[in-house]
Formats: sequence, C-alpha cells, structure tokens
Amino acid sequence: MRKIRIIEHISLDGVIQAPGGKSEDGDYRYGGWSVAFADPVIGQTILAAHGQGFDLLLGRRTYDIWAGYWPTASGVIAESFNAATKYVATHRSESLAWGRAEGLGADVVEGVRAVKAKGGGDLILWGSSTITPLLLQHGLADEVLLITYPVLLGMGKRFFSEGAEARELALVSTKAAASGVLLNFYRPVGSLRTGAFEEQDE
Repeated sequence: MRKIRIIEHISLDGVIQAPGGKSEDGDYRYGGWSVAFADPVIGQTILAAHGQGFDLLLGRRTYDIWAGYWPTASGVIAESFNAATKYVATHRSESLAWGRAEGLGADVVEGVRAVKAKGGGDLILWGSSTITPLLLQHGLADEVLLITYPVLLGMGKRFFSEGAEARELALVSTKAAASGVLLNFYRPVGSLRTGAFEEQDE
C-alpha cells in the first residue's frame, strides 16, 4: 500500500497560505512570507521527502494554482510535479488539463482510500487545507513534514481547520536550517490524549 505524506510550509501560528509569492493565492496580504528564509537545507529535505516516482494528492484550488505555475517552471521538482499523476478533490474532473490527472470522486475519503490501495509511488499532499483534516481523522496519512518558519501571520488558511477533530502526532526527527526554519517530521498516532497535572504533596 502506498504511503501518504503531508508536506507544508507553515508559520508559527499555523498559517499555510501563499508561502511562495505575492500572487500565489489571490490577494492574500502576506503572500511570499517564506521567501526571506530560503536555505539549501530546506530544498534538500523537501526533495528527499518526496522520494522517487511519487504522485500528488491535491485540493482543487491548489491544483489550479499549481497548474498555472509548474508547467512552465524548470528544475528537478518541476519535472517531478509535471510527470506525477495528480489526484484531485474536485466536482469538475472534466476540467483537469494539467498532466495526468484524475478526480477523487464525490466521496473524497473513499477516493483517497482507493488511490492509496493502488500500486505505485508515495502520494504527496501539499496545501489543500480542507483535505488534511480528513486524512488525519480517517487514519490515511502516514507521515507529516512541517517546515516551520519563525513568523506570526495572524490571518490566512491554516494547516488544521477550525472544528476538525483533535489529533496527536509523534515527533520522528527534526532539522534546523541556518535561516531559523525548523523541519519537523511527524507520525500521526491518533486521537488527542488529555489529562491534568495534579499538585504534588511536599
């Protein structure tokens, strides 16, 4: 069975919207917030996390944003993204013109289950904040890489949407880039555990 790996550029307050450019996602005020922290360690880690022969799992908006950029870009990532099959959460599967692309169907969770059960390389999810909670809630995500930037944005689309079921992740490994970015690898472990700190008797 294929693994599903979630990869996100994320601010300290959980925002994932438009990290790469001013016009990346509409008129988001702080578009391009990750650019000042570029570091070779980030690029190397992202390349390694994708692995070989991967496919992409995308929400419709992320698919449309990427379809306007990657076909004319160059480099290893561009070549890999353009060659990958894109599995897209959409109600308009007939309009998926970028590369090999398939809609996930009316039931996104069942669509992802079916794709995951197929043979092939790992499935990589970028962006798509509406899909992330579904993958975690239904135990479909295997790994999460959060590329955490030392910024507070205060507004924008977040990694984990309001009202989603609380989850717990286990830290697997971490790297620090010289620019102050932390690259944290997690493994989803299930529902959130809660408790209380009791006062200790002296």
